Amino acid sequence: MCGIAGFLDLKRQTGAKELAAEARSMADTLIHRGPDSGGEWTDSAAGIALAFRRLAIIDLSEAGDQPMVSANGRHVVVFNGEIYNFQELRIELETAGHSFRGDSDTEVMLEGFTHWGVEKTVKKLTGMFAFAVWDRQERRLCLGRDRLGVKPLYYGESDGIVLFGSELKALRANSGWKPKINRDALAAYTTFNYIPAPQSIYAGIGKMEPGTLVSCSFDGKFEVSRYWNMETVATQTRREINDSEAIEEAEAHISDAVSRRMVADVPLGALLSGGVDSATVVALMQKSSDRPIRTFTIGFHEHGFDETEHARAVADHLGTDHTEIAMAPEHARNIIPRLADWYDEPFADSSSLPTRLVSELAHRHVTVALTGDGGDETFLGYNRYHAADALWQRMQRTPPAMKRIAACILGGVPTNYWDSFAKLVPASHRPSMAGDKAHKLAMGLRQSSEDEIYRSLVSHWNEPIVDGGRTVRSTPWNAAGQIADFGERMAFLDTMTYLPDDILTKVDRASMSVSLEARVPLLDHQLLEFAWSLPKRMRLRNGTGKWLLRQVLYRHVPPEIIDRPKRGFAVPVASWLRGPLREWAENLLDEQRLNEEGWFDAPTVRRAWSNHLAGEGNHWEALWNICMAQAWRERWSAGVEL
Repeated sequence: MCGIAGFLDLKRQTGAKELAAEARSMADTLIHRGPDSGGEWTDSAAGIALAFRRLAIIDLSEAGDQPMVSANGRHVVVFNGEIYNFQELRIELETAGHSFRGDSDTEVMLEGFTHWGVEKTVKKLTGMFAFAVWDRQERRLCLGRDRLGVKPLYYGESDGIVLFGSELKALRANSGWKPKINRDALAAYTTFNYIPAPQSIYAGIGKMEPGTLVSCSFDGKFEVSRYWNMETVATQTRREINDSEAIEEAEAHISDAVSRRMVADVPLGALLSGGVDSATVVALMQKSSDRPIRTFTIGFHEHGFDETEHARAVADHLGTDHTEIAMAPEHARNIIPRLADWYDEPFADSSSLPTRLVSELAHRHVTVALTGDGGDETFLGYNRYHAADALWQRMQRTPPAMKRIAACILGGVPTNYWDSFAKLVPASHRPSMAGDKAHKLAMGLRQSSEDEIYRSLVSHWNEPIVDGGRTVRSTPWNAAGQIADFGERMAFLDTMTYLPDDILTKVDRASMSVSLEARVPLLDHQLLEFAWSLPKRMRLRNGTGKWLLRQVLYRHVPPEIIDRPKRGFAVPVASWLRGPLREWAENLLDEQRLNEEGWFDAPTVRRAWSNHLAGEGNHWEALWNICMAQAWRERWSAGVEL
């Protein structure tokens, strides 16, 4: 796991020393991603500079250092990630006559580029990766990103300079780039809590989309190609298979994905929430280990948010070496000022707070940690995959007047009242966040199509709030029309958008901010392709998501330890904003400040803030969204055309 950066000077006006210095300054902003070593490679005649920061995981010797030049001298690469099938590929290449200087996966990938070409090699890779490879013969720069977008990569061209880097702060370190705010990206952010690819917060700079290659010629012309297509996976013909066969195959696939990700020359553990996804990963890790694996859990002091007891029950049953910590408001106050440093474009997933804290905890003991991320998208685990589908079916049979009345009642009652009503329900059947769910249901009842219901569920500001920006529908939304089933269509869209741009971004930045490598076995592309080859009932059955994943887990952990209502990685931000974070938020949401800065519609924001403080509405997600954008602006506005 590392950080990469570099640039191509299309004017060829930069000398060798200046190229190296610029590249080094870009890479130095990524030292948290790679504290072990760094390096640069330049060719002033070509105007190319590649830079690297290393977190040594496999082959800790200097033979694994980068930038790395192929044996024949043609290709030079900087690479962030891990290739889990590199040993098999190495055997293929050795059989074809290639020899190796070290034992790293980087060298295997690099020699693959020489032997098979870049695209054919990438199609052979199993892993998470983002790379830049310079072809000295063709004078061409090629950038690549893994199939699901586990590893990040930004790129773009500005005033004759092609820039790329693992994080935007690396691009900002290049003296030749003058950043400008992308208002459309800001509008999309207020809708989704993140900026969807291929946009970034800066005009002219984009995120590489998952499963793509970007080629830049010597004269600066870009070509984008897709080597893996989620749409093809999601629309494949489903095969008939019985339950027992599906469970056997699922466990085999997951076990293979987990065991491949346990290969490391440094200490390794897992992040354990106590839910189905992480518990399955930990169970299969422990099954293949001859000693207790290290597991780490984050909890909260607030009632209704703490799940440490569930994680502890899983750890006790499996016999792991378990460590846990509880997150209090003071932890949030300490972390919040640095969020904009780690997520160097606006990002408003509040679970970034506990993710950072548990990553910090894990890094005290291990360098690599496996996680359960991706299980919901792969195995239809989110409640909306069933609830939204069921809602739409009922709406089809409900007179419009009744829908309007129900929406008014559900949305008209303040969220805190709904939460109070929920306390009358026995704890075993009590819905979590009842007020939020009632208001989301009201919003759903007001929609006129399936896609509008989904859009309302994943949106945070449902009204225009950014001056001069518009939210543009991305390519995945257009492709989703090929998927007839509403639940699977939502899962497809989540896999293409929410997963890489929110979940995986959160995990990457939080873990890498403390130099911890996070691996995600449930997003092994072969496992995902297997899951989508099955009938929907294998993943979602009788209103319960992740049916198949649960059956695998039940072989190792009793159902009574696992089965409970799904909560997600909830954070008590709503109460924190009314209490320990109120002063911080009030400063960011000050009406005069909002008017002077001109990004957001001040009356709308202030109305939501007042309603939230009064308990008349639970607007914490929308307000956190604005707070994070304001905090980002404080940190990064210097030198930016706003």
